[in-house]
Amino acid sequence: MGLFAGSFALLRWICIALSFGLCFGADPFANFELEFSYITVSPLGVPQQVIAVNGKFPGPVLNVTTNYNVVVNVKNKLDENLLVTWSGIQMRRSSWQDGVLGTNCPIPPKSNWTYQFQVKDQIGSFFYFPSVNMQRASGGFGPFIVTNRKIISLPFTTPDEDIVIMIGDWYTRSHKALRKALDDGTELGLPDGVLINGKGPYGYNSTLVPDGIGYETINVNPGKTYRIRVHNVGVSTCLNFRIQNHNLLLAETEGYYTSQQNYTSLDIHVGQSYSFLVTMDQNASSDYYIVASPRFVNQSLWQRVTGVAILHYSNSEGKATGPLPDPPNDAYDTSFSLNQAMSIRQNASASGARPNPQGSFHYGSISVTDVYVLKSLPPTMIDGKLRATYNGISFVNPDTPLKLADAYEVKGAYKLDFPNKPLDRPPKMDRSVINATYKGFIEIILQNNDTVVQSFHMDGYSFFVAGMGYGEWTENNRGSYNRWDAISRSTTQVFAGGWTAIFVSLDNVGVWNLRTENLDRWYLGQETYMRIVNPEDDGNKTEMPVPDNALYCGALSRMQKYM
Repeated sequence: MGLFAGSFALLRWICIALSFGLCFGADPFANFELEFSYITVSPLGVPQQVIAVNGKFPGPVLNVTTNYNVVVNVKNKLDENLLVTWSGIQMRRSSWQDGVLGTNCPIPPKSNWTYQFQVKDQIGSFFYFPSVNMQRASGGFGPFIVTNRKIISLPFTTPDEDIVIMIGDWYTRSHKALRKALDDGTELGLPDGVLINGKGPYGYNSTLVPDGIGYETINVNPGKTYRIRVHNVGVSTCLNFRIQNHNLLLAETEGYYTSQQNYTSLDIHVGQSYSFLVTMDQNASSDYYIVASPRFVNQSLWQRVTGVAILHYSNSEGKATGPLPDPPNDAYDTSFSLNQAMSIRQNASASGARPNPQGSFHYGSISVTDVYVLKSLPPTMIDGKLRATYNGISFVNPDTPLKLADAYEVKGAYKLDFPNKPLDRPPKMDRSVINATYKGFIEIILQNNDTVVQSFHMDGYSFFVAGMGYGEWTENNRGSYNRWDAISRSTTQVFAGGWTAIFVSLDNVGVWNLRTENLDRWYLGQETYMRIVNPEDDGNKTEMPVPDNALYCGALSRMQKYM
C-alpha cells in the first residue's frame, strides 16, 4: 500500500490540520485534494500523454484568501516521483512545504503527501507545478489565486469577473523524451507550438494551423471589465501577449500591485505572472484574437509556434478573420523589451495584504550587507555530461534534502561554500549552497552570458528589480538603478548578454531555491540554494520544526514509515 493510506491517512490528516491551526492561530482553512495522473490529449493535433490534475489539463484553480491556512493533499498517480511547488508563495517560516528537492523528499508513485502552509500577508496571481524531472513540460500546472481580505480595498474598481490564461511553449514529445535528449547532450530544439489554457491555436491561417485543432474561447460581455491573470508556464520561450484592439491595463505582478499603465502588448517570460484589467469596449462586429507569440527568435523558422485563442463578445456578429495583431517589430533587439520591463513600477500608495502601504519599504536607502554575482554560461560538458552552471557550479540535488540534513545532523549532504562571484576555474558539479545571513539585505547581480534570455526565480521571497542592462555588470551600473519604486516580484528576466540587479531583505528563515525557470537549464543544474538560519531562535519562533508527516529519504530512509 502507499504512504498514509486509508483510515490512517484520514486520522493523520485531521491531526495535521489541528496542529497546523495551533501554529497559525484562528485564520480559516482552505482544503484541497489534487491528484496527478496521466491522460491523453491532442492539443496540437497529435495524441500525447500529459500530466493532468484532478483529470484536468491545465489543473484546477486554487482560490484562497490572504492569511488562510492551506492544506493540499497531493496524490501521485504518476509512474515516477513527484513534488509540487507553489511559485511565488513565500512559505513564511516553512520552507519544509516548498516542494523542491533541496527541501523535500519526493512523493513516490502510488503515494500521497499533505502540504500545509499559510499564505501569510500575500495577495495576487501565482501558479503551482511539478518541480522535478522536467514534468512541467508535460503539464501538471494550475493557477493559485490569493484574494485580498474584504477589509483591504483594491487599488482599482472591483472587476466584474476574473479570467485565468495560462500560456507556454509546448512540445509534442513527453517530458521523459525531452529529459532523455538533454541526458544525451542534445538541446531541445524548436517547440511544436504555444498552448493557451492547454489548447492549440485557432485556425487563423490554414497553412500554419492544421484542421481539427481545438482552441480556447474566452467569453465576455460588452462594457464589462475583467481581471485577466496571465501565467507563462512554458519550457523556455518568452512570449508576447496581446489582445486584438484591446488595451491591457497592468495592475499586479506576482503578488504586488503595479502603477497602472496601459500596454498594447507585454513580454511575459517563463515563470512570470501578470494581472491586467481589460475593458470590453470594442464593437462586436466580430470576435478578437488573443495571441501569445515567441520573442527574440527567427520568425520564418518559428512562424508555426504561435498561440491563438478567441475573445468572444456575447453579442459578436462573426468569427475573427484576417492577420493577427502585429507583435513588437524588434525580433532580435531586446532594448524595447528591456525598457518595457523597467517601466513596470510599484504602486507605492496601494495597500497590499496589510493595511499599511506595500510600497513604504524604502529599499533604496538600506545599506547592502552582501553582494552576490551569479553568472550563467551556455551549457557545457562536465565529466562527460551536458550541464548548466551558476558561477561555474552545476548543482547536484542531494540524496538527503538540505533541511532534513540540518535537522538530523547528516554530515556531507552539502557544502556552504558557494562563491559570491565567478571564479577562474573549470566548471564542476557540486552541492554548493549560499551561506546567507539572517536579516541581511543583499544585492544579487544576475549576469547572463548564455545565448538565450532567461528567467530567474527565488523561492521564499520577492525581490526588488532595481536595474537591467547589457554587457558585463560593473559597480558603475549602480548609478542607473531605480531606488524608489522598483517592482517587487519573485521571477525576473535576464537578457542574453546582459544583467539584472535585484535587492532582497533576508527575513524568512529556511533553505530557499534559486534557479532559472527555463526548464532545460534548470534540469541541467543551473540552480543553487540559499540557507538562512536565525542563530538566536531556540524555540521555533522564526522557523517551524520538521513536519509530523515529513517524508524521509537518502541517509534518513530508515526513518520512513510505510503503511
